[in-house]
Amino acid sequence: MAKHSTFNFKFFVSMRKRFLYTALIFSVGIFQTFAQDKGLGTEEVNVVKQYSPTVQDAEKIKETPVLTDSVTTTKKEINYTIFSVPVASTFTPAKGKASVVQKAEKEKLYNSYASVGIGNFNTGTLDFYTSRALNRDETLDVNLNHHSSQGGIDRVTLDDKFFNTKLGAAYNKKDRYLSWGANAGFQHQIYNWYGIDETLFTPDEINTIEERQRYMTFEAGADVEVPEFFFKGGDFLYRNFTDRYGSVEHRLQLKPSFEVPISSELISLDVSIDYLNGSFERSYTSEEGISFSTLIAGLSPGLVILRDNVTVNMGATFVYGLDAENSDSNFFIYPNITASVRLVDEYLTLYGGIQGALEQNSFHGFASENPFVSPTLSILPTDKKYDAYAGVKGKFSSSISYNLKGSYITQNDRPLFVANALDGLNNTEGYAFGNSFGIVYDDLRTISVFGEINVDVNRNFTLGVNAEVLDYNTDDQAEAWNLPNLKGSLFTDFKVGKHWFGGANVYFMGEREDVDATSGLPNTVTLKSFFDANANVGYRFTDQLSAFMKLNNIANNEYARWANYQVQGLQILLGASYKFDF
Repeated sequence: MAKHSTFNFKFFVSMRKRFLYTALIFSVGIFQTFAQDKGLGTEEVNVVKQYSPTVQDAEKIKETPVLTDSVTTTKKEINYTIFSVPVASTFTPAKGKASVVQKAEKEKLYNSYASVGIGNFNTGTLDFYTSRALNRDETLDVNLNHHSSQGGIDRVTLDDKFFNTKLGAAYNKKDRYLSWGANAGFQHQIYNWYGIDETLFTPDEINTIEERQRYMTFEAGADVEVPEFFFKGGDFLYRNFTDRYGSVEHRLQLKPSFEVPISSELISLDVSIDYLNGSFERSYTSEEGISFSTLIAGLSPGLVILRDNVTVNMGATFVYGLDAENSDSNFFIYPNITASVRLVDEYLTLYGGIQGALEQNSFHGFASENPFVSPTLSILPTDKKYDAYAGVKGKFSSSISYNLKGSYITQNDRPLFVANALDGLNNTEGYAFGNSFGIVYDDLRTISVFGEINVDVNRNFTLGVNAEVLDYNTDDQAEAWNLPNLKGSLFTDFKVGKHWFGGANVYFMGEREDVDATSGLPNTVTLKSFFDANANVGYRFTDQLSAFMKLNNIANNEYARWANYQVQGLQILLGASYKFDF
């Protein structure tokens, strides 16, 4: 209906225009006629009309206009063809197959562990560990370790049992800006000076020997780490060490560190304060007591330079040493320079350095290395003037790594274990029958060559072997007592399937020299070299329960680690372990 109305309106407008044009022409004609009748004259006629354009009045512009340019050319049609030559081929491509990655089965983690073992020589072991998450950022760890034996070494008359129990706890709190922790521990040890020459004493004299020694250790410490601050963190340690003979030792250590980045380098500063104080009830040859008190304070500034494959640490250590007991003090300056250059990615790296330090010796340290020392020691620090070394390390392949290093060390007042002489007149304690060790100090120069190879095929097999050759040069002593010229070890761990696991290790120690404590003369005794082979195997019943067997000193070689101190022969230990959530 709307379309029809529009059509009529348009038609009416068109007819109206035609009528006006016709009337205009007709009027002009009449006017001319009348004008001719009236004669010549002028008359002005104005025709006024409002223009209203419509869509039909516009002409549409063509999208592709017609060109009349004489230079316009047409496109030439081009046909493409391929010159194909057939080639005979017997190759048949194999159907592609997506590679499948075997995902390792996710192992369930437990926060607690307990292990119990029992073996010959009335040996018993106990290990317990638990880690409790107090919340997201705090943890509490507790551990208990025990190892004891009632002895039974052949041809040993005195009691040769030992007892070692250690209890520890640690609290840790970590967050983004500050991490810190505190720990405490207690250790109780019992050893016996059983290494006597029985041919020198009668049975009645042997029965009077009180060979038992007891060590008690208490430790408390703390550590703090500040990742995004110039104060990077530090460690604190306090240790109290006592024995059955009234010996007491206190040690306090504080080690803060600082670091400031400048451009691509780092400026570091390590501070160390080490204070040692203690006393013994008597000396070896008299009833006069021994006291010692040593303070070592050091500053170690350094500049760390990092350049692509090169790392250089240039610095020095400034140390103040105070012997408060003898009112003697000294100032020391040691080099502290290290460098490494990675030549072929991770396959070849050269490294080297020269460093020195004033090292604190202690009764606790000597007893940990040799529990048969007498409580009559002279405690002095060691002046390690420098330790110059150079080496090469890297990988032969993705699973085999190596390390080869040579070094030259110069030390003043280097402590050496030496057998105490038999003293039946001035000292009748249980350690005065040629069955204990004292400390002598000497200036020592050591040349050593160390080599190591590690094989890590996969998670189920690892193997490592290392060896070190050493040569010593002393000033006053005839030999570098109880120091071997050759050391080596081999160790391996493996897993077979989901249930079986095990490992083995072999230690070798070359010949050592010591003094014949029973002859009354400065005669030298040579301790034979020895191998100590050990192995263990276990079976995992479930993720939580396992059984194991350990074999120590498989060769049943009752060698002497220290003069007159034979070790236990073949030791067999059976046990079980259990993991759980507590």
